[in-house]
Amino acid sequence: MGIKSAFCDGMATAVTAAHHFIWRHLYASMQAVQTPTSKLWFVTPDKESSMSTLWQEEEFKQIYSIESLMEKAADIEKTIVVKEHERARYDFDPTMFYENRFWNRRPDGIVINKYHRTLYILEFKWSSDRNKDFLRAKEDEANEQRRSIIEALRAAALEWTFEQINFVAGGVVQ
Repeated sequence: MGIKSAFCDGMATAVTAAHHFIWRHLYASMQAVQTPTSKLWFVTPDKESSMSTLWQEEEFKQIYSIESLMEKAADIEKTIVVKEHERARYDFDPTMFYENRFWNRRPDGIVINKYHRTLYILEFKWSSDRNKDFLRAKEDEANEQRRSIIEALRAAALEWTFEQINFVAGGVVQ
């Protein structure tokens, strides 16, 4: 599944590269303004990481247990529609499908503030829509895309706060 603004396979590589280029610049800019006293830890400095890769980080193991997260994640993943391109994997093994779909989710960025016990999921969306409601539409898309991560984390680690911050770039042609 590629970026939705790629209207054909030939465009997908260029659109994805542009998405990553803009996001990495924005992410690096956020890191650059950090002060020595900042309590923020930018977990994914140079690339997206899947939830399974992120869980290998020691800081994540201190926030929640894999067992509690997986139990919550599986329940939430079951409420999300299986898309057509996922159907064969789902039909092969529905239980493993939900587990794998969760662990393969790749937020654009994660920032942790251990002092305030807050984990931020960062999501970047690009839109060249000519619709004046593109901001709301992209916000909704980003929130739905990361809903299972946020809800599972909230259910698995009650003493922490989990927030999603969306960055939407694009413009309206009038």
